[in-house]
Amino acid sequence: MRYTEARLSRIAEEMLADLDKNTVDFVPNFDESLNEPTVLPGRAPNLLLNGATGIAVAMACDIPPHNLAELAGAVKAILENEEATLEDILQHVKGPDFPTAANIFAGENREDLRRLYGTGRGGFTVRAQQHLEETSTGNRMQIVFTEIPYQTNKVRIIEQIAAQVRDKKIEGIRDLRDESDRHGMRLVVELTRDGHYQTILAQLYKSTALQTQYNGNFVALVDNQPRTLTLYQLLREYIRHRRNIITKRTEFELEKAKERHHIVEGLLKAIDDIDAIIAAIRAAESAEAARDRLQENPFDLSQRQAQAVLEMQLRRLAQLERAKLQEEYDDLSETIEYLESLLANPKLIDGLIAEDMDELVETYGEDRKSRVIERSVDNFSPADLVPHQSSVVTLTRHGYIKRQPVDAFRSQRRGGKGVKGIERKNGTTSVEAPHRLIACDTHDHLLMFTSRGRVYGLQAHEVEARSREWRGLPVRNVVDLQLNEHVTTIIPVESFEDDYIILGTRQGYVKKTELRHYLNVRRSGLIAFNLRDDDELVEATFAHRGDDVIVTGSDGRTVRFAIDSLREASRISGGVRGINIPVRGALIGLQTIDPDTEVLTVTAGGFGKRTSESEYSTKGRGGKGMIGHKVSDDTGPVVGMAVVRGDEELVVISAGGKILRTEIQQIRQVGRSSKGVKVMSSEEGIAAIAVVDTSREFGQRT
Repeated sequence: MRYTEARLSRIAEEMLADLDKNTVDFVPNFDESLNEPTVLPGRAPNLLLNGATGIAVAMACDIPPHNLAELAGAVKAILENEEATLEDILQHVKGPDFPTAANIFAGENREDLRRLYGTGRGGFTVRAQQHLEETSTGNRMQIVFTEIPYQTNKVRIIEQIAAQVRDKKIEGIRDLRDESDRHGMRLVVELTRDGHYQTILAQLYKSTALQTQYNGNFVALVDNQPRTLTLYQLLREYIRHRRNIITKRTEFELEKAKERHHIVEGLLKAIDDIDAIIAAIRAAESAEAARDRLQENPFDLSQRQAQAVLEMQLRRLAQLERAKLQEEYDDLSETIEYLESLLANPKLIDGLIAEDMDELVETYGEDRKSRVIERSVDNFSPADLVPHQSSVVTLTRHGYIKRQPVDAFRSQRRGGKGVKGIERKNGTTSVEAPHRLIACDTHDHLLMFTSRGRVYGLQAHEVEARSREWRGLPVRNVVDLQLNEHVTTIIPVESFEDDYIILGTRQGYVKKTELRHYLNVRRSGLIAFNLRDDDELVEATFAHRGDDVIVTGSDGRTVRFAIDSLREASRISGGVRGINIPVRGALIGLQTIDPDTEVLTVTAGGFGKRTSESEYSTKGRGGKGMIGHKVSDDTGPVVGMAVVRGDEELVVISAGGKILRTEIQQIRQVGRSSKGVKVMSSEEGIAAIAVVDTSREFGQRT
């Protein structure tokens, strides 16, 4: 009574279930004006379900909340097998389940949770859940936190972030807003145009309560003595408590049933001999005398039965009422038999506990909110949560990048107009014309090469995935680009076991470097090519010793030469002439070529063709090359080249953002000097192509 009233959830009533059936002991309250229970009957395992936090002299308690369905499964597992191990319990209890959700880092193979549950002491890391969004104006990105660690204060988190920004410990944050409402929590951190998403996110986790360490301490009172318990012991104590409660409830109900059974038995006797009963009552001088007479021969009723007969209403004499009494007597007999069997057989009581668990889950059960990640926070990679998926990464000419599953594009016949891809921007801003399409797996490592000859690295799944119409995320928010440079080409790497990587510049210079030198490329970038002042790095591909390389210019001319004719160069060196590019032309294709393959070329006008590799003879590098695709005003320049087998699929994207996906086989195989067939009809022209290997098994590079 000293505390303010609180509105409880519906499940709180389960803590009081059977409180009126002599199931728990009562003691005087603080001022001895009332009696209060020493413990609640607790039909639900509240100590683990709701969690507990408390302090006392030289001890403390920190028990996190858990999921009801998981606890119910663990309780039933122990009921079925008293020798259940921690491993058996962890089959059901995945970990704590916080009402604020968030991510729980449980250590390798849930080692941190195993330590906590196995000893009663231990800790784990809890991290806020977030995603990336565009601002409503569409010109900036923002990190939106929708879940925060348990028992952290949102206002305090905002103050911490603001202090870090004010002290310039975190840079790249433009605004901070709390947009939470009745639909849920929404803490928005708006980034500046050059704010790097991953760097800022890592700093926020490190310096604020968006990432916290939860230290569990499973201390509870057992027989009024504080003890540190394991998860198994806590569940066993709950089961012991429920066995005791159900036993006392059964004894209480049995006593009540026997009392009523005794009275109904007396009423039935009285009705069967009602005339003599009435005569005896009428002959008595008082009610007390009548009660005494009924306890004598020939009636032989007990005092309670006699009193019940005296209080019986005349309507009980009707045949229907007599039948109801008989039915009640039979039901009570069955109830007594059942209750006595419960007390005689503990297994039946365990069955009731299991039924209670099922009923609680059916009534109050909810899906798990917190996600348990079987990694330590130091060793965690978002890739651990990402399934393998064939994807297409799109890079626009204005530096926006996004990822989409290949299935997002329906397959069409060649010559179609495609489906809407990247949306146009309103107002005076130009169309977000695509520049590159990269077919990859979500677990591939992307090497991003820039116009200034630098290379940056990130995982494919780290590229935000949205709808086809979304223009993408600014590359500057993904990697730490320097001033006056932009990403020109991206290649996916499944492993760094290939021998070489071949790089090509707009003016036709190439170089060969061992791929292992790019193993440690990160978001901060490394030098990849020492460029001439007026040149740009535009193409990259993988190669093995003994391979041939084919290089194509926008004028359709092609050079094929042996990879071994190139000297090995360091990562920071320049290149040598690979193909002589015309003044207004550019290198647009660089790939290795194998026997029995084909060279696919697509022009800006939407014309494409396949040509057998045998028509491209191996010659020395550095020349003007042979005609690989006949270009004209009708076809436009060549915009894409790929080496194919013929069973892949082609994804084509127009300068207006429309995307077409078609089978390579639908594109006719013709000679080198042909202009090809219409692949896609587009008034804006073709901007980029990508080849997707539909037969690829995940884990193999496209």
